[in-house]
Amino acid sequence: MEVSNFLKKHYKHFNAASLIDAAEGYKTHLNNGGKMMVTLAGAMSTAELGIILAEMIRQDKVHAISCTGANLEEDIFNLVAHDFYERVPHYRELSAADEEELLSRHMNRVTDTCIPEEEAMRRIEHTVLKFWEKADQAGESYFPHEFFYQILLSGELEQYYQIDPKNSWMLEAAKKNLPIICPGWEDSTLGNIYAGHVISGDVKNVHTVKTGIQYMMFLADWYTQNAKEESTVGFFQIGGGIAGDFPICVVPMLHQDLQRTGVPLWGYFAQISDSTTSYGSYSGAVPNEKITWGKLGKDTPKYMIESDATIVAPLIFALVLDM
Repeated sequence: MEVSNFLKKHYKHFNAASLIDAAEGYKTHLNNGGKMMVTLAGAMSTAELGIILAEMIRQDKVHAISCTGANLEEDIFNLVAHDFYERVPHYRELSAADEEELLSRHMNRVTDTCIPEEEAMRRIEHTVLKFWEKADQAGESYFPHEFFYQILLSGELEQYYQIDPKNSWMLEAAKKNLPIICPGWEDSTLGNIYAGHVISGDVKNVHTVKTGIQYMMFLADWYTQNAKEESTVGFFQIGGGIAGDFPICVVPMLHQDLQRTGVPLWGYFAQISDSTTSYGSYSGAVPNEKITWGKLGKDTPKYMIESDATIVAPLIFALVLDM
């Protein structure tokens, strides 16, 4: 418990204190029988959050995940191509010519980290296309994350693993068949690749990969089954954007559109954000704004940590894990 003890001793005020409060609230929520959804925006998989998120999944501290298509695929890119990644610590100093040089080597930059196209994206494309085509020919359809689960559990990628597989959150999620919501999957590298294969005719039915509306329908049923007055579902949001905005809306949708008024509100809410409220940003909105939309209640435990998620999220998870 060295990390936890250090944090509890030194993190006393401001965002540091909010970090402690959010972590303690997380633990209390679970101890009271609640479940937790974690949402991943940004490039948290490329930031290797999987090292600790996989452990959270193993220890049943996470019960559902909502994430962007990028986070879904980038954890697997990292799993099979980690040794080919390049870190660019001086990324702020790169010229346009420097960026073109990276392009010429097919190194796709995410802040200070370059993802290798051939070893990561094209390697996964080669494998996932076989699963898309097989489902398409059989008249079957699956969610984006279900295709990844099939691939990971098939063992086809094991020959390419370049990290300890216990540090892949997607692999741990696949083992548990963890519910994943991936809104806007089309806005991802493999989403673009899928569109290309539909256009070229390799995949005949565009609905072989299920859509975001179907994800909301799935989430509505999952939330209704799992959110109870005595054991609610919490919402731990990393960053902003569609990964958080989409799933949190399931509650007002259930209440207002389906008249399932007996379903409880989210029972816990915490967000790590560096967005600015005064810009009209929903990602930066204080939690109380969500009361007006029927997502949270006045008594819902609410926490906001205004900081860098790559720093804050692993620390909160360490506290939840008593590390």
